[in-house]
Amino acid sequence: MRYERTDGHTFSCYLRGGDGTRRIDAGSIAGWPGALCIMPQGASSEWEITDNFEFVHLYVADDELRRLFSETFDRDARLMLLPEATFDEAPRLAEALVHLAAATQGGNRLMAEQAIVLAVGQLFADPRYGGERRPVLRGGLAPVLRRRLVEHIEASLDQAITLKDLAKLADLSEFHLQRMFRASCGVTPHDFILNRRIDRARRMLAGNEPIAQIASACGFSSQSHLTRMFKAVTGTTPSAYRRVVSR
Repeated sequence: MRYERTDGHTFSCYLRGGDGTRRIDAGSIAGWPGALCIMPQGASSEWEITDNFEFVHLYVADDELRRLFSETFDRDARLMLLPEATFDEAPRLAEALVHLAAATQGGNRLMAEQAIVLAVGQLFADPRYGGERRPVLRGGLAPVLRRRLVEHIEASLDQAITLKDLAKLADLSEFHLQRMFRASCGVTPHDFILNRRIDRARRMLAGNEPIAQIASACGFSSQSHLTRMFKAVTGTTPSAYRRVVSR
């Protein structure tokens, strides 16, 4: 079979079997339980499968992975380097993916989220995949300016944050701010702000504060607005998420 994915990155871990799975365009090397594969966006590969096996795939959109890289390292998203890997030994990353598989099979959304966060953290912590490339970057935001904008966003999540305000803070036009922000942070200012608001809401839902108050504290106009956006991002409602968190 041929594997091709043009719209995101794929991380795979073999849970059971694998010795009957060979990548034939890379010397017919075979897998084993715990083997890690990374297929960056745009990569293609050819495989021969002669036996049953079980594995987990984690698909991550490019802009989301670059956003997480930028937040994790406080670095420009264009510095992210994700090499292709076939049957690597990466025990910590593999363990996180095994936890993800168990959580998914058990229907435990919270554990699955935690496993994804852990997997991404372990990915970037590994020097083989952690973005060691040092290209000369042109355009984008200077590190001090990117940090200033991110800090302003974090401090203002309970308020209306406009592109005009961010552009004024950066002393740029709105057009240039949006283009340079996306280059450096991986996503548009709007998507970045929404992700930070949803992350804050997740944390607050672990407590007992009314959801309407959480909506206000996270910058949503109403509880229904929070519910709509939370479900769009996470696939579940705030009340359902709270029930899982408080189990």
